[in-house]
Amino acid sequence: MDRLDREILALLQEDGRITFTQLAEKVRLSLSSCQRRVRDLEASGVIRGYRAVVDGASVGFGFEVVAFATLSRPDVLEEFDAAIAEVPEIVEAQRLFGEPDYLIRIVAADRDAYQRLYDKVLSRLPGVRGLNSTIVMKQVVAPRALPVVRHSFG
Repeated sequence: MDRLDREILALLQEDGRITFTQLAEKVRLSLSSCQRRVRDLEASGVIRGYRAVVDGASVGFGFEVVAFATLSRPDVLEEFDAAIAEVPEIVEAQRLFGEPDYLIRIVAADRDAYQRLYDKVLSRLPGVRGLNSTIVMKQVVAPRALPVVRHSFG
């Protein structure tokens, strides 16, 4: 991956709807070279997809929770992974080293909706020994683009 690929990635992360013509102009490539590079980045899995960034509160998901899950035993990892992947309100999850085993980001309409989700779904996930939740008070840094263009801070 060279400097041009990184510039292309930075621009696509900033505006996923940019046209190939605009993208090619910004990175100073021919249209066909730019299209080929983007297709290569897609084919190699560097670019995994495109999506709109939606404001959760505007669509009825103004309540956010970060939960930490601890599993009862290691042989349930795959089953737990599959189960959380099926819960639409879980918008992000990472398996961690040590305890807790998972960090899970969950959205809901409000506290009551989260309580129902917790009681009926989350507390019944396979192998859960403990689930500790904390309410997000304020999003200080929203999910953002990866810093693919190298910056010099020194």
